[in-house]
Amino acid sequence: MQARLYALVCAGLGAALVSCAAPPPPPPRPPVPAGPPTDTIRIPLTDLGPKTYYGHAGGLYPGGVNQPPSGHDSAARARRNAIRQLDVNGDEHPFGKYVLISIGMSNTTQEWCSANSAPPCSSWSLMGRAAADFGVNHTSLVIVNGAADGQHVEDWTSPTSPNYDRIRISRLNPLGLSENQVQAAWVKLATARPVASLPADTADAYRFLTMLGQTLRTLKVRYPNLQLVFLSSRTYGGYATSDLSPEPHAYESGFSVRLAIESQINEMRGVPANPRAGSLNYTRRSAPLVLWGPYLWADGPRPRSDGVSWPRSDFEEDGTYPSQAGESKVAAILLEYFKTSPYTRCWFAANQYCLTGAQ
Repeated sequence: MQARLYALVCAGLGAALVSCAAPPPPPPRPPVPAGPPTDTIRIPLTDLGPKTYYGHAGGLYPGGVNQPPSGHDSAARARRNAIRQLDVNGDEHPFGKYVLISIGMSNTTQEWCSANSAPPCSSWSLMGRAAADFGVNHTSLVIVNGAADGQHVEDWTSPTSPNYDRIRISRLNPLGLSENQVQAAWVKLATARPVASLPADTADAYRFLTMLGQTLRTLKVRYPNLQLVFLSSRTYGGYATSDLSPEPHAYESGFSVRLAIESQINEMRGVPANPRAGSLNYTRRSAPLVLWGPYLWADGPRPRSDGVSWPRSDFEEDGTYPSQAGESKVAAILLEYFKTSPYTRCWFAANQYCLTGAQ
């Protein structure tokens, strides 16, 4: 009897001791594989917002937004209102004209007019579409193609660059126009065969920024009445089989454009200009006022938030030059931009007037 009681007591004490003991440690978790930092992912600038790419903020304008700040907006509207019908001497005239010109390389000329840059323009290009659109101003506006095959940013940086005489002699003069009547420009350029990408200090995006600043100052020299420049960066370059402008350089050219515009905005606020861009002060007539035109980059076939994408069929065999489908897509985006933007519609669209305070 005593032995049985002793066994029961021992069993109870053992259970109590077990219940008071610390639970065994959980098994170790398997290691989580480290993914790439989000700062290195290529996201369209229009969707990147306050996030960054190698430290560079998203958005088309400062603050991660896609609309210009109020001061830049007001200045752009004032220059929009200053666009006038001018004669070849640059004097206002009731029968005068104002010119919207393109400046750029092969892709630019294909999208604006034609592969050989000369008229007649392809019906699906911007100029072809505009010519057939009764909603476009065909009275005082003249659209001219200044872009040409193989003319990268390096070929536009000096007032003595041959491109400007080519435009004057073969594009403006045959229409009875002069450089004094050029008052708006769409500029889409890139560096030739870039090799260094961000975040390197020697990145071609920085080199492009420097030459873009030089080009903007040159445009103001050659076209003294130039009021507004609309900049676009490259379309997608991920299909490219050549070294002309592959990824990530096509994407990173968007940051060059953004930095140039941001530098102008900051300079007009009294902040020193980005030294890579140089002065773009429009009140001192160092450069025209600069805005984003259509932002064209999307990550290949993956649609961005507004639905724009670039399937393989939008490019020719080399993956660099746009196919007819790609040319047509850019032209449609351009036409919509010029017909609806608050900085263009009053002088681009038919039966419109640019009035002070107009939206």
